[in-house]
Amino acid sequence: MTRSITPEALAAALADGGEIALLDVREPGQIGEGQIFWSAPAPYSRFELDLAAGVPNRAVRLVLVDDGDGLAEKAAARAATLGYGDVAVLDGGVAAWAAAGHPLFKGVDVPGKAFGECVEHAFATPSISAEELARRLARGDDLVVIDGRPIDEYRKMTIPGSRCCPNGELPYRLPALVPNPATTVVINCAGRTRSILGTEILRSIGLPNPVLALENGTMGWQLAGFDLEHGADRMYGPGLAGPALDGLRTRARDLARRTGVVELDAEEAGRWLADPSRTTYLLDVRTAEEHAAGHLAGARHAPGGQLLQATARWAPVRGARLLLLDDGGERAPVVAAWLARAGHRTAVLVEGKAAWPDLALNRTTPPPPAPRLPPIDAAALAGREDEGLLFDLRPSRAHRAGHPRGARWSLRPRLAADLAAAQPDAPIVLIADDPAIAELAATEIPADRRAAVRVLGDPPERWPAAGLILEASPDRPSDAESIDHLFFVHDRHAGNLDAARRYLAWETGLIDQLETVDRIGFFSRLPRPVPGARR
Repeated sequence: MTRSITPEALAAALADGGEIALLDVREPGQIGEGQIFWSAPAPYSRFELDLAAGVPNRAVRLVLVDDGDGLAEKAAARAATLGYGDVAVLDGGVAAWAAAGHPLFKGVDVPGKAFGECVEHAFATPSISAEELARRLARGDDLVVIDGRPIDEYRKMTIPGSRCCPNGELPYRLPALVPNPATTVVINCAGRTRSILGTEILRSIGLPNPVLALENGTMGWQLAGFDLEHGADRMYGPGLAGPALDGLRTRARDLARRTGVVELDAEEAGRWLADPSRTTYLLDVRTAEEHAAGHLAGARHAPGGQLLQATARWAPVRGARLLLLDDGGERAPVVAAWLARAGHRTAVLVEGKAAWPDLALNRTTPPPPAPRLPPIDAAALAGREDEGLLFDLRPSRAHRAGHPRGARWSLRPRLAADLAAAQPDAPIVLIADDPAIAELAATEIPADRRAAVRVLGDPPERWPAAGLILEASPDRPSDAESIDHLFFVHDRHAGNLDAARRYLAWETGLIDQLETVDRIGFFSRLPRPVPGARR
Protein backbone atom coordinates (compact mmCIF):
# COMPACT_ATOMS: atom_id res chain seq x y z
CA MET A 1 0.00 0.00 0.00
CA THR A 2 1.28 3.47 -0.89
CA ARG A 3 2.44 5.58 2.04
CA SER A 4 0.58 8.87 2.53
CA ILE A 5 1.79 12.16 3.96
CA THR A 6 -0.31 14.84 5.64
CA PRO A 7 -0.22 18.48 4.54
CA GLU A 8 1.46 19.39 7.83
CA ALA A 9 4.19 16.81 7.35
CA LEU A 10 4.72 17.89 3.75
CA ALA A 11 5.05 21.55 4.73
CA ALA A 12 7.69 20.57 7.30
CA ALA A 13 9.55 18.45 4.74
CA LEU A 14 9.62 21.30 2.24
CA ALA A 15 11.18 23.57 4.86
CA ASP A 16 13.74 21.20 6.41
CA GLY A 17 16.51 21.85 3.88
CA GLY A 18 16.79 18.27 2.68
CA GLU A 19 16.22 17.03 -0.83
CA ILE A 20 12.63 16.40 -1.84
CA ALA A 21 10.85 16.04 -5.17
CA LEU A 22 7.25 17.23 -4.99
CA LEU A 23 5.64 16.23 -8.29
CA ASP A 24 2.13 17.12 -9.41
CA VAL A 25 0.85 14.28 -11.60
CA ARG A 26 -2.24 16.08 -12.90
CA GLU A 27 -2.44 17.47 -16.43
CA PRO A 28 -1.19 21.01 -17.22
CA GLY A 29 -4.64 22.60 -17.27
CA GLN A 30 -5.43 21.20 -13.84
CA ILE A 31 -2.05 22.12 -12.39
CA GLY A 32 -2.28 25.68 -13.69
CA GLU A 33 -5.58 26.28 -11.93
CA GLY A 34 -4.13 25.62 -8.48
CA GLN A 35 -0.79 24.13 -7.39
CA ILE A 36 1.52 23.91 -4.40
CA PHE A 37 4.24 26.55 -4.67
CA TRP A 38 7.29 24.23 -4.71
CA SER A 39 5.69 21.45 -6.78
CA ALA A 40 6.95 20.55 -10.24
CA PRO A 41 4.70 19.28 -13.04
CA ALA A 42 4.99 15.61 -13.96
CA PRO A 43 1.67 14.82 -15.71
CA TYR A 44 0.63 11.20 -15.56
CA SER A 45 0.38 11.23 -19.37
CA ARG A 46 4.18 11.29 -19.47
CA PHE A 47 5.03 10.52 -15.87
CA GLU A 48 7.79 7.94 -16.31
CA LEU A 49 9.55 10.09 -18.91
CA ASP A 50 9.62 13.16 -16.67
CA LEU A 51 10.51 11.12 -13.60
CA ALA A 52 13.57 9.49 -15.16
CA ALA A 53 14.89 12.79 -16.53
CA GLY A 54 14.01 15.00 -13.57
CA VAL A 55 14.65 12.77 -10.55
CA PRO A 56 17.83 10.82 -11.34
CA ASN A 57 18.50 9.82 -7.72
CA ARG A 58 16.00 7.08 -6.94
CA ALA A 59 16.67 7.33 -3.21
CA VAL A 60 15.33 10.90 -2.95
CA ARG A 61 12.16 11.65 -1.02
CA LEU A 62 9.40 11.64 -3.63
CA VAL A 63 5.94 13.05 -2.89
CA LEU A 64 3.19 12.87 -5.52
CA VAL A 65 0.18 15.18 -5.65
CA ASP A 66 -3.19 14.89 -7.37
CA ASP A 67 -6.80 15.96 -6.86
CA GLY A 68 -7.33 13.27 -4.24
CA ASP A 69 -8.76 11.00 -6.93
CA GLY A 70 -6.27 8.14 -6.78
CA LEU A 71 -4.12 9.22 -9.70
CA ALA A 72 -1.09 9.81 -7.46
CA GLU A 73 -1.37 6.25 -6.14
CA LYS A 74 -1.20 4.94 -9.71
CA ALA A 75 1.86 7.09 -10.38
CA ALA A 76 3.43 5.93 -7.12
CA ALA A 77 3.09 2.32 -8.25
CA ARG A 78 4.86 3.21 -11.50
CA ALA A 79 7.63 4.94 -9.57
CA ALA A 80 8.10 1.89 -7.36
CA THR A 81 8.56 -0.37 -10.39
CA LEU A 82 11.35 1.99 -11.55
CA GLY A 83 13.21 1.60 -8.26
CA TYR A 84 12.17 4.70 -6.32
CA GLY A 85 12.15 3.57 -2.72
CA ASP A 86 10.87 6.57 -0.74
CA VAL A 87 7.53 7.45 -2.32
CA ALA A 88 4.56 9.07 -0.63
CA VAL A 89 1.23 10.54 -1.77
CA LEU A 90 -0.23 13.74 -0.35
CA ASP A 91 -3.27 12.62 1.60
CA GLY A 92 -6.33 14.30 0.08
CA GLY A 93 -4.40 16.01 -2.72
CA VAL A 94 -4.34 19.75 -3.34
CA ALA A 95 -7.77 20.23 -1.75
CA ALA A 96 -6.42 18.94 1.57
CA TRP A 97 -3.40 21.23 1.24
CA ALA A 98 -5.69 24.24 0.82
CA ALA A 99 -7.99 23.08 3.62
CA ALA A 100 -4.97 23.00 5.94
CA GLY A 101 -4.48 26.72 5.33
CA HIS A 102 -1.79 26.63 2.67
CA PRO A 103 -2.22 28.63 -0.55
CA LEU A 104 -2.58 27.21 -4.02
CA PHE A 105 -1.06 29.15 -6.91
CA LYS A 106 -2.43 29.56 -10.41
CA GLY A 107 -0.22 29.71 -13.49
CA VAL A 108 3.03 28.20 -14.75
CA ASP A 109 6.64 28.39 -13.54
CA VAL A 110 5.32 29.90 -10.33
CA PRO A 111 8.56 30.04 -8.25
CA GLY A 112 10.45 31.69 -11.12
CA LYS A 113 7.68 34.21 -11.73
CA ALA A 114 7.46 35.01 -8.03
CA PHE A 115 11.24 35.39 -7.85
CA GLY A 116 11.11 37.93 -10.67
CA GLU A 117 8.58 40.01 -8.73
CA CYS A 118 10.77 39.79 -5.62
CA VAL A 119 13.81 40.90 -7.64
CA GLU A 120 11.98 43.95 -8.98
CA HIS A 121 10.85 44.80 -5.46
CA ALA A 122 14.35 44.37 -3.98
CA PHE A 123 16.43 46.10 -6.66
CA ALA A 124 13.95 48.80 -7.74
CA THR A 125 14.44 47.61 -11.31
CA PRO A 126 14.31 50.63 -13.64
CA SER A 127 11.57 50.35 -16.23
CA ILE A 128 9.94 52.11 -19.15
CA SER A 129 6.28 52.10 -20.14
CA ALA A 130 5.12 51.09 -23.62
CA GLU A 131 3.91 54.63 -24.28
CA GLU A 132 7.26 56.19 -23.33
CA LEU A 133 9.19 53.62 -25.36
CA ALA A 134 7.04 54.35 -28.41
CA ARG A 135 7.68 58.09 -28.02
CA ARG A 136 11.44 57.61 -27.73
CA LEU A 137 11.56 55.28 -30.71
CA ALA A 138 9.52 57.72 -32.81
CA ARG A 139 11.88 60.60 -32.14
CA GLY A 140 14.95 58.49 -32.92
CA ASP A 141 16.58 58.35 -29.49
CA ASP A 142 19.81 56.36 -29.11
CA LEU A 143 18.01 53.29 -27.89
CA VAL A 144 17.85 49.57 -28.72
CA VAL A 145 15.16 47.06 -27.76
CA ILE A 146 16.42 43.56 -26.91
CA ASP A 147 13.99 40.66 -26.66
CA GLY A 148 15.33 38.35 -23.95
CA ARG A 149 13.24 35.31 -24.92
CA PRO A 150 14.29 32.25 -26.95
CA ILE A 151 14.26 32.54 -30.73
CA ASP A 152 11.01 30.62 -31.25
CA GLU A 153 9.09 32.95 -28.93
CA TYR A 154 10.71 36.02 -30.46
CA ARG A 155 9.64 35.02 -33.97
CA LYS A 156 6.01 34.63 -32.88
CA MET A 157 5.70 38.23 -31.80
CA THR A 158 7.97 41.02 -30.62
CA ILE A 159 8.31 44.80 -30.33
CA PRO A 160 8.83 46.20 -33.86
CA GLY A 161 12.52 46.65 -34.59
CA SER A 162 13.76 44.67 -31.60
CA ARG A 163 16.62 42.17 -31.68
CA CYS A 164 16.65 38.72 -30.14
CA CYS A 165 19.23 37.92 -27.46
CA PRO A 166 18.05 35.40 -24.83
CA ASN A 167 18.70 36.45 -21.24
CA GLY A 168 21.43 33.89 -20.59
CA GLU A 169 23.43 35.27 -23.53
CA LEU A 170 23.05 38.97 -22.74
CA PRO A 171 26.40 39.76 -21.03
CA TYR A 172 28.31 37.68 -23.59
CA ARG A 173 26.66 38.89 -26.82
CA LEU A 174 25.08 42.28 -26.18
CA PRO A 175 28.27 44.35 -26.75
CA ALA A 176 28.25 43.28 -30.42
CA LEU A 177 24.70 44.63 -30.74
CA VAL A 178 25.25 47.78 -28.65
CA PRO A 179 28.85 49.00 -29.05
CA ASN A 180 28.12 52.49 -27.70
CA PRO A 181 28.07 52.52 -23.86
CA ALA A 182 25.74 55.55 -23.94
CA THR A 183 22.99 53.70 -25.83
CA THR A 184 19.94 52.93 -23.71
CA VAL A 185 19.05 49.23 -23.66
CA VAL A 186 15.44 48.15 -23.16
CA ILE A 187 14.85 44.48 -22.31
CA ASN A 188 11.47 42.95 -23.09
CA CYS A 189 9.78 39.57 -22.80
CA ALA A 190 6.14 38.55 -23.22
CA GLY A 191 5.17 39.73 -19.76
CA ARG A 192 7.30 40.71 -16.81
CA THR A 193 9.68 38.10 -15.44
CA ARG A 194 12.35 37.90 -18.13
CA SER A 195 12.25 41.67 -18.69
CA ILE A 196 13.07 42.18 -15.02
CA LEU A 197 15.66 39.41 -14.77
CA GLY A 198 17.38 40.33 -18.04
CA THR A 199 17.69 43.92 -16.89
CA GLU A 200 19.13 42.94 -13.54
CA ILE A 201 21.53 40.42 -15.10
CA LEU A 202 23.07 43.25 -17.13
CA ARG A 203 23.17 45.59 -14.17
CA SER A 204 24.77 42.95 -11.96
CA ILE A 205 27.56 42.32 -14.46
CA GLY A 206 28.45 46.01 -14.72
CA LEU A 207 27.19 46.90 -18.19
CA PRO A 208 27.88 50.64 -18.56
CA ASN A 209 24.74 51.33 -20.62
CA PRO A 210 21.49 52.54 -19.08
CA VAL A 211 19.25 49.44 -18.93
CA LEU A 212 15.46 49.45 -18.58
CA ALA A 213 12.82 46.74 -18.39
CA LEU A 214 9.83 47.18 -20.67
CA GLU A 215 6.89 47.30 -18.32
CA ASN A 216 4.66 44.28 -18.97
CA GLY A 217 6.53 43.27 -22.15
CA THR A 218 4.74 42.55 -25.41
CA MET A 219 1.43 42.29 -23.57
CA GLY A 220 1.89 45.78 -22.18
CA TRP A 221 2.75 47.00 -25.68
CA GLN A 222 -0.50 45.57 -27.06
CA LEU A 223 -2.55 46.85 -24.14
CA ALA A 224 -1.21 50.34 -24.91
CA GLY A 225 -2.68 50.04 -28.40
CA PHE A 226 0.48 49.29 -30.38
CA ASP A 227 0.97 46.51 -32.92
CA LEU A 228 3.48 43.71 -32.57
CA GLU A 229 5.81 42.42 -35.26
CA HIS A 230 5.54 38.78 -36.34
CA GLY A 231 8.18 36.63 -38.00
CA ALA A 232 11.13 38.83 -37.04
CA ASP A 233 14.57 37.34 -37.65
CA ARG A 234 17.07 39.80 -36.18
CA MET A 235 19.29 37.51 -34.14
CA TYR A 236 21.98 38.10 -31.55
CA GLY A 237 25.56 38.68 -32.65
CA PRO A 238 28.82 36.90 -31.86
CA GLY A 239 30.18 36.63 -28.36
CA LEU A 240 33.01 38.66 -26.88
CA ALA A 241 36.64 37.81 -27.61
CA GLY A 242 40.10 38.84 -26.44
CA PRO A 243 40.51 41.26 -23.52
CA ALA A 244 36.79 42.08 -23.48
CA LEU A 245 35.96 38.40 -22.93
CA ASP A 246 38.60 38.13 -20.21
CA GLY A 247 37.05 41.14 -18.49
CA LEU A 248 33.57 39.64 -18.62
CA ARG A 249 34.81 36.36 -17.17
CA THR A 250 36.48 38.21 -14.30
CA ARG A 251 33.31 40.16 -13.52
CA ALA A 252 31.17 37.02 -13.82
CA ARG A 253 33.41 35.13 -11.42
CA ASP A 254 33.33 38.00 -8.93
CA LEU A 255 29.51 38.05 -9.07
CA ALA A 256 29.36 34.30 -8.55
CA ARG A 257 31.65 34.43 -5.55
CA ARG A 258 29.64 37.24 -3.97
CA THR A 259 26.44 35.22 -4.22
CA GLY A 260 27.86 31.97 -2.83
CA VAL A 261 28.37 29.97 -6.02
CA VAL A 262 30.77 27.06 -5.47
CA GLU A 263 33.79 26.73 -7.76
CA LEU A 264 34.80 23.14 -8.54
CA ASP A 265 37.68 21.57 -10.37
CA ALA A 266 37.12 18.40 -12.37
CA GLU A 267 38.00 16.10 -9.48
CA GLU A 268 35.62 17.82 -7.08
CA ALA A 269 32.86 17.93 -9.68
CA GLY A 270 33.33 14.21 -10.28
CA ARG A 271 32.80 13.55 -6.59
CA TRP A 272 29.62 15.63 -6.64
CA LEU A 273 28.25 13.66 -9.58
CA ALA A 274 29.21 10.29 -8.09
CA ASP A 275 27.72 10.96 -4.65
CA PRO A 276 24.73 8.58 -4.30
CA SER A 277 23.34 10.53 -1.37
CA ARG A 278 22.75 13.72 -3.34
CA THR A 279 21.08 14.87 -6.54
CA THR A 280 23.36 16.87 -8.82
CA TYR A 281 22.06 18.25 -12.10
CA LEU A 282 24.63 18.75 -14.85
CA LEU A 283 23.30 21.58 -17.02
CA ASP A 284 24.76 23.13 -20.18
CA VAL A 285 23.56 26.76 -20.28
CA ARG A 286 24.92 27.64 -23.74
CA THR A 287 22.83 28.01 -26.89
CA ALA A 288 21.12 25.04 -28.52
CA GLU A 289 23.50 25.28 -31.47
CA GLU A 290 26.57 25.14 -29.24
CA HIS A 291 25.16 22.22 -27.25
CA ALA A 292 24.34 20.30 -30.44
CA ALA A 293 27.84 20.92 -31.82
CA GLY A 294 29.40 19.23 -28.80
CA HIS A 295 28.66 18.82 -25.13
CA LEU A 296 29.79 16.90 -22.08
CA ALA A 297 28.23 13.44 -21.90
CA GLY A 298 25.36 13.41 -19.43
CA ALA A 299 24.79 17.19 -19.53
CA ARG A 300 21.28 18.38 -20.33
CA HIS A 301 20.77 21.50 -22.38
CA ALA A 302 19.20 24.21 -20.21
CA PRO A 303 19.55 27.66 -21.80
CA GLY A 304 20.50 30.04 -19.04
CA GLY A 305 17.68 32.56 -19.29
CA GLN A 306 15.01 29.86 -19.37
CA LEU A 307 16.66 27.92 -16.55
CA LEU A 308 16.45 30.95 -14.29
CA GLN A 309 12.74 31.48 -14.96
CA ALA A 310 11.67 27.80 -15.06
CA THR A 311 14.20 25.96 -12.91
CA ALA A 312 11.84 23.11 -12.00
CA ARG A 313 11.63 22.05 -15.65
CA TRP A 314 15.25 20.92 -15.47
CA ALA A 315 15.80 20.53 -11.72
CA PRO A 316 12.58 19.55 -9.93
CA VAL A 317 14.29 18.20 -6.80
CA ARG A 318 14.17 20.92 -4.14
CA GLY A 319 17.50 21.13 -2.33
CA ALA A 320 19.47 19.56 -5.19
CA ARG A 321 22.80 20.84 -6.49
CA LEU A 322 23.09 22.48 -9.92
CA LEU A 323 26.44 22.26 -11.73
CA LEU A 324 26.40 24.67 -14.68
CA LEU A 325 28.58 24.39 -17.77
CA ASP A 326 29.65 26.79 -20.49
CA ASP A 327 32.84 27.30 -22.52
CA GLY A 328 35.02 29.27 -20.16
CA GLY A 329 33.12 31.12 -17.47
CA GLU A 330 31.36 33.80 -19.49
CA ARG A 331 27.77 32.63 -18.92
CA ALA A 332 27.55 29.85 -16.31
CA PRO A 333 28.78 31.97 -13.36
CA VAL A 334 26.23 34.71 -14.12
CA VAL A 335 23.31 32.29 -14.35
CA ALA A 336 24.57 30.40 -11.30
CA ALA A 337 24.74 33.65 -9.31
CA TRP A 338 21.12 34.46 -10.02
CA LEU A 339 20.04 30.89 -9.30
CA ALA A 340 21.85 31.18 -5.98
CA ARG A 341 19.88 34.34 -5.22
CA ALA A 342 16.74 32.31 -5.87
CA GLY A 343 17.85 29.82 -3.21
CA HIS A 344 19.52 27.10 -5.27
CA ARG A 345 22.81 25.39 -4.46
CA THR A 346 24.87 26.13 -7.57
CA ALA A 347 28.39 25.45 -8.80
CA VAL A 348 30.59 26.04 -11.86
CA LEU A 349 33.75 24.44 -13.20
CA VAL A 350 36.77 26.65 -12.57
CA GLU A 351 38.54 25.46 -15.74
CA GLY A 352 35.40 25.64 -17.88
CA LYS A 353 35.32 23.51 -21.01
CA ALA A 354 38.96 22.54 -20.59
CA ALA A 355 37.95 20.37 -17.63
CA TRP A 356 35.38 18.31 -19.51
CA PRO A 357 37.74 15.51 -20.61
CA ASP A 358 38.87 15.00 -17.01
CA LEU A 359 35.38 14.94 -15.50
CA ALA A 360 34.49 11.37 -14.53
CA LEU A 361 30.76 10.77 -14.75
CA ASN A 362 28.68 8.30 -12.83
CA ARG A 363 25.18 9.14 -13.95
CA THR A 364 21.99 7.22 -13.30
CA THR A 365 20.73 5.97 -16.64
CA PRO A 366 17.03 6.16 -17.54
CA PRO A 367 15.03 2.93 -17.44
CA PRO A 368 14.84 0.96 -20.68
CA PRO A 369 11.87 1.87 -22.87
CA ALA A 370 8.77 -0.28 -22.81
CA PRO A 371 8.28 -2.73 -25.71
CA ARG A 372 7.29 -0.82 -28.84
CA LEU A 373 3.69 -0.97 -29.99
CA PRO A 374 3.18 -2.40 -33.47
CA PRO A 375 2.63 0.47 -35.94
CA ILE A 376 -0.08 0.87 -38.52
CA ASP A 377 0.45 3.31 -41.38
CA ALA A 378 -2.13 5.84 -42.49
CA ALA A 379 -2.75 4.12 -45.83
CA ALA A 380 -3.56 0.84 -44.11
CA LEU A 381 -5.97 2.61 -41.78
CA ALA A 382 -7.70 4.62 -44.52
CA GLY A 383 -11.19 3.34 -45.18
CA ARG A 384 -11.13 1.18 -42.06
CA GLU A 385 -11.52 3.93 -39.46
CA ASP A 386 -14.91 2.61 -38.38
CA GLU A 387 -13.66 -0.94 -37.83
CA GLY A 388 -11.82 -0.15 -34.63
CA LEU A 389 -11.35 2.39 -31.88
CA LEU A 390 -9.21 5.42 -32.62
CA PHE A 391 -7.94 7.36 -29.61
CA ASP A 392 -6.20 10.66 -30.29
CA LEU A 393 -3.65 11.36 -27.53
CA ARG A 394 -2.35 14.58 -29.06
CA PRO A 395 -3.05 17.97 -27.44
CA SER A 396 -6.74 18.81 -27.32
CA ARG A 397 -6.15 21.93 -29.47
CA ALA A 398 -4.63 19.76 -32.20
CA HIS A 399 -7.55 17.31 -32.02
CA ARG A 400 -10.08 20.13 -32.37
CA ALA A 401 -8.25 21.43 -35.44
CA GLY A 402 -8.31 18.12 -37.28
CA HIS A 403 -8.21 14.38 -36.66
CA PRO A 404 -9.03 11.14 -38.50
CA ARG A 405 -12.74 10.54 -38.87
CA GLY A 406 -14.19 8.80 -35.84
CA ALA A 407 -11.19 9.40 -33.58
CA ARG A 408 -12.04 10.42 -30.04
CA TRP A 409 -9.76 12.54 -27.89
CA SER A 410 -8.33 10.95 -24.78
CA LEU A 411 -5.23 10.89 -22.66
CA ARG A 412 -3.59 8.39 -20.39
CA PRO A 413 -5.48 9.15 -17.14
CA ARG A 414 -8.81 8.69 -18.97
CA LEU A 415 -8.01 6.00 -21.51
CA ALA A 416 -9.15 3.01 -19.46
CA ALA A 417 -12.52 4.62 -18.72
CA ASP A 418 -12.96 5.74 -22.33
CA LEU A 419 -12.18 2.23 -23.53
CA ALA A 420 -14.58 0.63 -21.05
CA ALA A 421 -17.39 2.78 -22.43
CA ALA A 422 -16.66 1.73 -26.02
CA GLN A 423 -17.45 -1.43 -27.89
CA PRO A 424 -15.48 -4.45 -26.70
CA ASP A 425 -13.02 -6.53 -28.71
CA ALA A 426 -12.46 -3.94 -31.47
CA PRO A 427 -8.92 -3.19 -32.67
CA ILE A 428 -7.42 -0.18 -30.93
CA VAL A 429 -5.33 2.48 -32.68
CA LEU A 430 -3.54 5.17 -30.67
CA ILE A 431 -2.52 8.50 -32.23
CA ALA A 432 0.30 10.46 -30.58
CA ASP A 433 2.93 13.04 -31.50
CA ASP A 434 5.48 11.04 -29.51
CA PRO A 435 5.41 7.23 -29.69
CA ALA A 436 6.57 7.12 -26.06
CA ILE A 437 3.31 8.79 -24.98
CA ALA A 438 1.35 6.07 -26.77
CA GLU A 439 3.50 3.41 -25.10
CA LEU A 440 2.69 4.80 -21.67
CA ALA A 441 -0.99 5.16 -22.44
CA ALA A 442 -1.13 1.54 -23.59
CA THR A 443 -0.17 0.40 -20.09
CA GLU A 444 -3.65 1.54 -18.99
CA ILE A 445 -5.34 -0.87 -21.41
CA PRO A 446 -6.36 -4.21 -19.88
CA ALA A 447 -3.76 -6.89 -20.53
CA ASP A 448 -6.17 -9.09 -22.47
CA ARG A 449 -6.68 -6.31 -25.06
CA ARG A 450 -3.14 -5.05 -25.52
CA ALA A 451 -2.41 -7.49 -28.34
CA ALA A 452 -4.95 -5.57 -30.45
CA VAL A 453 -3.30 -2.18 -29.88
CA ARG A 454 -1.54 -0.39 -32.74
CA VAL A 455 -0.02 3.08 -33.00
CA LEU A 456 -0.50 5.29 -36.06
CA GLY A 457 2.98 5.56 -37.48
CA ASP A 458 2.59 8.44 -39.94
CA PRO A 459 2.65 12.11 -38.84
CA PRO A 460 -0.43 14.30 -39.50
CA GLU A 461 1.03 15.97 -42.60
CA ARG A 462 0.93 12.59 -44.37
CA TRP A 463 -2.64 11.66 -43.47
CA PRO A 464 -4.52 13.35 -46.34
CA ALA A 465 -2.27 11.91 -49.06
CA ALA A 466 -2.65 8.46 -47.52
CA GLY A 467 -6.43 8.68 -47.85
CA LEU A 468 -7.42 9.27 -44.26
CA ILE A 469 -10.59 11.33 -44.00
CA LEU A 470 -10.07 14.21 -41.58
CA GLU A 471 -12.64 16.11 -39.59
CA ALA A 472 -12.54 19.05 -37.20
CA SER A 473 -14.41 19.37 -33.93
CA PRO A 474 -14.14 22.98 -32.68
CA ASP A 475 -16.15 22.20 -29.54
CA ARG A 476 -14.86 18.70 -28.79
CA PRO A 477 -13.33 18.08 -26.39
CA SER A 478 -15.10 20.79 -24.44
CA ASP A 479 -13.13 23.38 -22.50
CA ALA A 480 -13.96 21.54 -19.29
CA GLU A 481 -12.64 18.28 -20.71
CA SER A 482 -9.44 19.86 -22.06
CA ILE A 483 -7.44 19.36 -18.90
CA ASP A 484 -4.20 19.42 -20.88
CA HIS A 485 -4.67 23.11 -21.75
CA LEU A 486 -4.35 26.13 -19.45
CA PHE A 487 -6.52 28.70 -21.14
CA PHE A 488 -5.61 31.92 -19.38
CA VAL A 489 -1.88 31.41 -20.01
CA HIS A 490 -2.18 30.74 -23.74
CA ASP A 491 -4.95 33.14 -24.77
CA ARG A 492 -2.94 36.19 -23.76
CA HIS A 493 -0.81 35.81 -26.91
CA ALA A 494 -3.78 35.43 -29.26
CA GLY A 495 -4.92 39.06 -29.16
CA ASN A 496 -7.16 38.52 -26.13
CA LEU A 497 -6.50 41.70 -24.18
CA ASP A 498 -8.67 40.67 -21.24
CA ALA A 499 -6.58 37.49 -20.92
CA ALA A 500 -3.43 39.63 -20.99
CA ARG A 501 -4.77 41.86 -18.22
CA ARG A 502 -5.66 38.85 -16.09
CA TYR A 503 -2.25 37.31 -16.64
CA LEU A 504 -0.37 40.48 -15.68
CA ALA A 505 -2.54 40.92 -12.61
CA TRP A 506 -1.69 37.33 -11.66
CA GLU A 507 2.05 37.98 -12.03
CA THR A 508 2.07 41.18 -9.99
CA GLY A 509 -0.10 39.54 -7.32
CA LEU A 510 2.26 36.62 -6.71
CA ILE A 511 4.48 38.46 -4.28
CA ASP A 512 1.57 39.14 -1.93
CA GLN A 513 0.45 35.52 -2.05
CA LEU A 514 3.72 34.00 -0.89
CA GLU A 515 3.78 32.37 2.48
CA THR A 516 6.30 33.75 4.94
CA VAL A 517 8.70 30.85 4.51
CA ASP A 518 8.76 31.30 0.73
CA ARG A 519 9.13 35.07 0.86
CA ILE A 520 11.98 34.82 3.36
CA GLY A 521 13.61 32.20 1.16
CA PHE A 522 13.84 34.71 -1.66
CA PHE A 523 14.41 37.95 0.19
CA SER A 524 17.13 36.56 2.46
CA ARG A 525 19.38 36.39 -0.63
CA LEU A 526 18.34 39.74 -2.11
CA PRO A 527 18.95 43.34 -1.02
CA ARG A 528 16.46 44.83 1.37
CA PRO A 529 13.36 45.89 -0.61
CA VAL A 530 13.43 49.50 -1.74
CA PRO A 531 10.46 51.48 -0.38
CA GLY A 532 8.06 52.38 -3.15
CA ALA A 533 9.87 50.21 -5.69
CA ARG A 534 6.83 48.33 -6.86
CA ARG A 535 4.88 49.73 -9.76
